[in-house]
Amino acid sequence: MMDLLEVINSVLSKNGLITSFIFVGCIVWVSYFISDKLTDGKFHGSALAILLGLLFAYLGGTYTGGEQGVADISFLSGVGLLGGAMLRDFAIVATAYGVRFEDLKSSGLAGVLSLFIGVILSFFAGAAVAVIFGYSDATSITTIGAGAVTFVVGPVTGSALGASSDVIALSIAAGLVKSILVMVGTPFLAKHVGLNNPKSAMIFGGLMGTNSGVAAGLAAVDPKLVPYGAMTATFYTGLGCLLAPSFLYLIIHIIY
Repeated sequence: MMDLLEVINSVLSKNGLITSFIFVGCIVWVSYFISDKLTDGKFHGSALAILLGLLFAYLGGTYTGGEQGVADISFLSGVGLLGGAMLRDFAIVATAYGVRFEDLKSSGLAGVLSLFIGVILSFFAGAAVAVIFGYSDATSITTIGAGAVTFVVGPVTGSALGASSDVIALSIAAGLVKSILVMVGTPFLAKHVGLNNPKSAMIFGGLMGTNSGVAAGLAAVDPKLVPYGAMTATFYTGLGCLLAPSFLYLIIHIIY
């Protein structure tokens, strides 16, 4: 029995990247299954997948005593590459290629302004929370503020500025909380803010920015609005990745 387990561990370890794809694929499948069967799609599968990923990272780090979560387990070492900066940045660029600037212009000046307003307000709200909890260096404040923009912008900014892994993890958690709040709150606020047409959906996506939260929230309101909100939310992520580690970091650096 031990020999069999050693053989399996050896095979999985030697094919670490393939193993990591299977591992992550299983997490995503389970997350979307739970989302569909238990919440009727109102709690988006991507948010559940992130929660499970954070849980496994914690358990993996606790079990091994390491610093890379499940990647410290030998047969899951490929997760470190799959979740690394190279593939993460590739995914961001690939997402951006699916959007046309002509589509954004159809939302008018309000849609464009919503992107800048959404990114800046979210960033400074997150930065204020970081200061309240005792962070005083510009790198940490900027990274956590960027996480409040989205859980993608946070780690991108943290990696660019050389933030610690703990701060980057906090930035992801901040983005996840925002995503869940948008996801849950959208159906309740839709009628009050006139969220019932493509243009308002584009503006909403530009203000909120979190793809998973916007998509799930709009799906609960009207599935036909999802592509419009998701489109500006994608631009929002790209704009956040551009502004947070540069212009917004300089502002925080001047203050601190």
